[in-house]
Amino acid sequence: MNGARGEIEMQFGGKRYVLCLTLGALAEIETSLGCRSITELQLRMKALTAREIAGVLAALLRGGGQSGEGLDALCRNVPAGVAASAVAEAFHAALG
Repeated sequence: MNGARGEIEMQFGGKRYVLCLTLGALAEIETSLGCRSITELQLRMKALTAREIAGVLAALLRGGGQSGEGLDALCRNVPAGVAASAVAEAFHAALG
């Protein structure tokens, strides 16, 4: 894990996962939430549905190097509190 890069760690199911808000992950999140600016994204992040949190989590996991067809299923099974905390921590690590 590279803290200087803004990577954070999420523990789930006895495994460690790395999340990172890369430019690619940010673009994916903006597109999936229909946002045209960082300001719009900031407002949108305050009212995400469970499905949207899972999508944001998947983008952050891809930013951290995770891949594979089971990624979306993994994100749907992460407890809501764990997912929400990991998403918030990843944004904080990248944007301060």
